[in-house]
Amino acid sequence: MTTLSWQAIKQITRIDKPIGTYLLLWPTYWALWVASDGLPDGILLLIFTMGVVIMRSAGCVINDFADRKVDGKVKRTEQRPLVSGLMTPEQAIMLFGFLIGAAMALAINLSWLTIQYAVVALVLATSYPFMKRYTHLPQVVLGAAFSWGMIMAFAEIQGHVPTVAWLLFAANLLWTVAYDTMYAMVDRDDDLKIGVKSTAILFGRNDIRIIGFLQLMVLAILLTVGEIMAFGWPYQLSLVVVAGLFCFQQILIKDRLREPCFKAFLNNHYVGLAVFVGLVIEYWGF
Repeated sequence: MTTLSWQAIKQITRIDKPIGTYLLLWPTYWALWVASDGLPDGILLLIFTMGVVIMRSAGCVINDFADRKVDGKVKRTEQRPLVSGLMTPEQAIMLFGFLIGAAMALAINLSWLTIQYAVVALVLATSYPFMKRYTHLPQVVLGAAFSWGMIMAFAEIQGHVPTVAWLLFAANLLWTVAYDTMYAMVDRDDDLKIGVKSTAILFGRNDIRIIGFLQLMVLAILLTVGEIMAFGWPYQLSLVVVAGLFCFQQILIKDRLREPCFKAFLNNHYVGLAVFVGLVIEYWGF
């Protein structure tokens, strides 16, 4: 059996490519700040941060396991560890189990309600990679998985999940579908050849229009959250920044070229950061 190396672990968990962690972390922080009125408990902040990093890594591992027979046919993924032989499928499953065990060890420090929601998070994270075989909407499942930490944050801090939490969940889910469709546009030609499904394929020539509509919906829902919470100019200004970033992304993807679409996907890191900075200033009044 292949000896499991740090290089293999680093590649399959994407530790060296933190964009996925950022896209999962910023919305979780939004929820922690809103649920706690801007003062999240330090230990709770640490638990959720570590949980995001671990579950993102676990998601990458199970994704590569699910795609191990097709990644070699896609230019962007042809050098992944399970394709190159740097790691075996058995080792990948063992690593996935270890990461899930670590996440569970964190979860037991939370309330029983939050632990129940954590089980849903596990199901979503594990099932997403396999959805692309059966539906053109795997990005919706990913959106739910990437947004579920927000529900857990409210459950843990407030003991229930209020309307504003579900609005944030909806905004993040739609945002995830938008940016992951950009990501899928990079692989669309390869995916069509190998039979992998995605929203980029489903939307076809309407992809850019639909992404734009999703981005408008995200802004509308986030504005609604601001109205409900009576947020002032810092939060509103952050949404102006988000609108500008969305416009920039539309410019990048207009010709549907691989590199600009991938750049647009990466740019969403700043969307999440902008909202988070707006919330911090809103609550802390810098």
